[in-house]
Amino acid sequence: MINQLKQTFDDAKSSNWLPFGDMVGVSFVPLAEPVPGGSIHRARLSKGTKIPPHIHPADEYVFVVSGIVETSGRRCDTGTFWMTPANTRQGPHVAITDVEILTIRLGSLGAFEE
Repeated sequence: MINQLKQTFDDAKSSNWLPFGDMVGVSFVPLAEPVPGGSIHRARLSKGTKIPPHIHPADEYVFVVSGIVETSGRRCDTGTFWMTPANTRQGPHVAITDVEILTIRLGSLGAFEE
């Protein structure tokens, strides 16, 4: 049987970038929900932006598409990939340059520290 659903596409030139809550300097494009509460998304961090330490109750995978970001004290250049297991404290994430990342999170977001 042929699936009647249609393919979906996101073109970088026409992406609808949204603010990420009240975090100044962070925007994202939701791409898919691989599991209930999960997310595949692109995110942009403006140079100097800092995402505070946090814990996700699900595994998370991140690929640096462009730029330089420091996470948990490690410098991650374009092409770096990292994985953080569920319930592991991570961050802060600090944008050394303007940064774009691709993130796959296999469950809910969790809470960010102040």
